[in-house]
Amino acid sequence: MSDANESGIWDRRRFLRRSGAVAAFAAGCSHAPPSRDAQDGEAEVTPGEDLMQEHGVLERILLAYDEAARRIEGGAALDVSAVARAAEIVRRFVEGYHERLEERFVFPRLESARRETELVAVLRRQHERGREVTDDITRLAAAGSSSDLARALRGFVRMYRPHAAREDTVLFPAFRDVVGRAEYRELGEKFEDEEHALFGERGFEIAVADVAHIEEALGIADLASFTP
Repeated sequence: MSDANESGIWDRRRFLRRSGAVAAFAAGCSHAPPSRDAQDGEAEVTPGEDLMQEHGVLERILLAYDEAARRIEGGAALDVSAVARAAEIVRRFVEGYHERLEERFVFPRLESARRETELVAVLRRQHERGREVTDDITRLAAAGSSSDLARALRGFVRMYRPHAAREDTVLFPAFRDVVGRAEYRELGEKFEDEEHALFGERGFEIAVADVAHIEEALGIADLASFTP
């Protein structure tokens, strides 16, 4: 990826983090006083916002999995290496980073507060099962296109769409309720530190760029093509 592309991606990420739209969203979802950055006209990104942005990366991978499964099932040509690359992003960014944040910082706080404990138990199990399915997808993709690969892709998609939706609409709001203002702000900084430690300053941006390359390889990069 060129320096120009990286710079553009970083600029868009910075805009998302600091735009007035994010500031308005944060103000609508929290009664906390504005942060120092917000007082200076720049909105900080909350832990919930970070996690939901990362769900956007996951959803784009699910679209890639959908397309790969569709091609296999229809007997169309498929670059199986694109599936392998997508599974590697899942392994590295979704399972190795995003889910670990949830397991270390989100789930324990809800369990301690006895909030959404049944949901947390299901989500934990789905994290475990997802890693097993990613192992299957990686192994099957290495062997080439097959009906078994299509089934594994469909199974992963079927589990993770409702999984992410429940987290966005139930888990993350509950998490926001059980932590205090100061801790919530500190966790946002800690999430950033974790991302930088694992991936450098541009981990999210690089993951988005990698997914975009996979979308191009699968012919699904044009957003307008999804318009009914």
